[in-house]
Amino acid sequence: MTDAPNSNRAILESLFRSGGIDLVRGPLFDAPPDPLPADFDFQKVEGMMLGLVIGESLGTATEGWLPRKRKLVHGEIRDYLPNKYGFAPAGLASDDMQLAFRTLERMLEDDGFNPERVAEDFSHHHVFGRGFTVRRFISNYRSGLPWYQSGPKSARNGALVRIAPMLIPHLRTATADLWVDTALSAMITHNDAGSTAACLALVSLLWRLLGMKGPPKAAWWMETFVGVMRQVEGETRYRVRGGKFFGYEGPIWRFVEERVTEAYRAGLSTVDACNQWHSGAFLLETVPSVLYVLMARGNDPEEAIVRAVNDTRDNDTIAAIVGAAMGALYGREGLPHRWIAHLPQQTAEQETQRIFTLLADARHRWCP
Repeated sequence: MTDAPNSNRAILESLFRSGGIDLVRGPLFDAPPDPLPADFDFQKVEGMMLGLVIGESLGTATEGWLPRKRKLVHGEIRDYLPNKYGFAPAGLASDDMQLAFRTLERMLEDDGFNPERVAEDFSHHHVFGRGFTVRRFISNYRSGLPWYQSGPKSARNGALVRIAPMLIPHLRTATADLWVDTALSAMITHNDAGSTAACLALVSLLWRLLGMKGPPKAAWWMETFVGVMRQVEGETRYRVRGGKFFGYEGPIWRFVEERVTEAYRAGLSTVDACNQWHSGAFLLETVPSVLYVLMARGNDPEEAIVRAVNDTRDNDTIAAIVGAAMGALYGREGLPHRWIAHLPQQTAEQETQRIFTLLADARHRWCP
């Protein structure tokens, strides 16, 4: 199986035929995204990527805490906290952020997405705090499996939080190859229908936000996301782990369509709504949490990110995805300056410098 960037569609079609990718081949893969407006401003892409890091960094110090414990200890979090590694209050890039920006760096070096080279980078590039699923991928890849057989079947949210950079090389061309590259990128570490479908839905949502001049109606967030997931996730059988909706078994898109709509119509607060489905790292919890926060607070980028940080359990990942959406909609200029000014300062690879350098290089290479 050849891995040159221009053969990505052939690779994906081969994987669909062989069953090597856990995904439905929906009509999305033949439909190009809407062209971006003539006055498109790359600062919206910068906002998307910076919002990703901001959300992750605001949440990382209390990742996995129950909202009530977080509130008891810290009150309402609106700025960076001293983090678990002992650094001063400032952003700290997680493993997922490092993988997201390593993907962008690799695509800049290759002038596009080459899945074999990205997989090789993920396996050999030092990543601070690798998660369980990524460690399984690395073990499989280092054992000699090809990249397209190394990603475990996992419905955790790691691929979803690193997927946003995939749209950047497609800004000028806006072809259906955007969906091809996104699916291949997602399956590198999480070869799972729910995960890859959610990644495709998020990239589609982010692309549309880049072309918007103002916030959409509340229902748009769910309708847009579910519209993509429905056609590529198919009739999967995920099970709720507990809580109010224990006993549900079915696709992520159906759970979101039913339960998020129900919660929004009931006027629940973000914390009460997200508590119903636990808001953890399982996509059956992450996706409804992200969409509910965006539906409830998408007209205010700071408040949306703050609510994701305070009102969810896997708050770093959920806030990162909410932050990417808010940045794509409102641009870098719409994000609080204090958050950008204190982005990661003390990681081993000087993440702040690399983030801004990579964004400047991407602007030069792919800005339409």
